[in-house]
Amino acid sequence: MTSTSNTNNRLELLLFYLGGKRRFGMNVLKIKEVIPCPALHQLPTSNPKILGVAELREETLPIIDLAKAVSSTHRVLTDEQIQQGSVITTEINRSHQGLWISDVDKIVLCNWQDILPPSSGTGIGSYTTGITLIDEELVQLLDIEKVLGEVMGIKTIQTDDLHIEKSKLEAVFGKLIMIVDDSSMALKQTISALDKLGLQHISASDGKVALQILNDYQNGDPHTMEPISMIISDIEMPEMDGYSFVTQARQLNKFKDIHVLMHTSLNGTMNMQKAISSGANDVLTKFVPEELVAKIIDHLMESPDS
Repeated sequence: MTSTSNTNNRLELLLFYLGGKRRFGMNVLKIKEVIPCPALHQLPTSNPKILGVAELREETLPIIDLAKAVSSTHRVLTDEQIQQGSVITTEINRSHQGLWISDVDKIVLCNWQDILPPSSGTGIGSYTTGITLIDEELVQLLDIEKVLGEVMGIKTIQTDDLHIEKSKLEAVFGKLIMIVDDSSMALKQTISALDKLGLQHISASDGKVALQILNDYQNGDPHTMEPISMIISDIEMPEMDGYSFVTQARQLNKFKDIHVLMHTSLNGTMNMQKAISSGANDVLTKFVPEELVAKIIDHLMESPDS
């Protein structure tokens, strides 16, 4: 059990620059490849944070200026500067896009417990999901989900889109769901879906905080605390990732059988297998609101007394 948890709690980070001396980081699992900046075609009506689109392997990808997306910089890149940069191609939340960066540094291996939650702030700090010390320098992990949500548009859900029987909505109304996610954008999206269903929710920004909440429930008075019917957890989180969180939550008697849905921006069979082996019941790739709602309804209807 211990060795599995330790293995699951490690990640590889790609370190890169956005035009200055400060280094930023991104989970390698979100990256398809890093390439020299390809030829870009301009879109006159696109978001100003999009440098253009590129044709890569018969696919058209928007190329986001990551520096401009996470800061208030108004600098204008010359064609020469753009071509001297690199592009990180990603597959996140079921969409493909490129992120323009000025330069690549290296890939490092670290533990999730060494990544600390960021302090609240504005500017680039508001786009940070964690910070860690590498080579005696602070490195910020960027909230790529928030970047994509703001630049490419947020997927939301309307009540009329649910197409759920009134009897089912009445049956699940008021139940309590725990959400564990370090991305402010993802958290906002998930809460919006729960609100549409009339569900209560408590949230935590990482697995460590969530585990403490569950411990409080474990030791609290069951007559005064609303039972948690389901947990929706991200995988990538500072201090304690989703794999370790679920593994340890299963060791609490009150939550050994609770339904856990891993809701992650990471695609791939490997992540699904790791999530299930860690103790999750199901895995869903972000973010299709209708699919999330359907998963929640299906479970709560199967376990009406949870």
